[in-house]
Amino acid sequence: MSGEAWTSELRAFGAIPPRKSLAEEAADSLREFILLGKLEAGMAVPERDLAEALGVSRTPLKEALRILEHEGLVVYGTTRRPRVADPSLEELAQNLAVLGTLEALAGELACSQATDAEIDKAFRLERKMASAKKDTDPLEFFRWDMALHQIIVDSARNAALSETHKMLNARLWRARFISSKLRTGRDSTLGQHEDILSALKARDGAECARQLRRHLETAITNIAAAQALLSERSTT
Repeated sequence: MSGEAWTSELRAFGAIPPRKSLAEEAADSLREFILLGKLEAGMAVPERDLAEALGVSRTPLKEALRILEHEGLVVYGTTRRPRVADPSLEELAQNLAVLGTLEALAGELACSQATDAEIDKAFRLERKMASAKKDTDPLEFFRWDMALHQIIVDSARNAALSETHKMLNARLWRARFISSKLRTGRDSTLGQHEDILSALKARDGAECARQLRRHLETAITNIAAAQALLSERSTT
């Protein structure tokens, strides 16, 4: 076997992914804590305490916070002290409107660009979500949900779309996670996923785009309901 042949085969078999930096690992941990509400919206971020808890120095922690600032999960005030972002419902609605347009375009492109294997992968993930037990870890279910959307975006094969989607979707992760924790929101999500994937399998670009846009439009309703429920629980 020639050198070119075996290197190509090994690359296809699976290259070893690059190791994450301390800052990236710290950002992953903090992102999960924010999603789970352990670091609440609007809360000041105690850098010294977090660095000690994570077992890292202040330098990688500051880099991690900059990553989360870029994602819109952390904001800095006039004093340059970090806080967990607490966007208004209006801001979330505006961002979701743009994200809906991006995912609609992704769905339209995916109908002509996606391979049969990619579509099958999306269907397997949808079935996994549909058969999940009621007590499934909400964060795990949310990861499946985001992975399903990512399959569609990736299969559109448009670098500019992928980059813009990644940046905006990161800003909406916490809000979308809050929505996905409600069982009523989960049932609605599953039904809409079926409609999206049916259109994708039929390679009906216009219908797939329409279903994805509708899916993101209803997300803001779910988020508003989730926020109202959380507010009600906090006052009782």
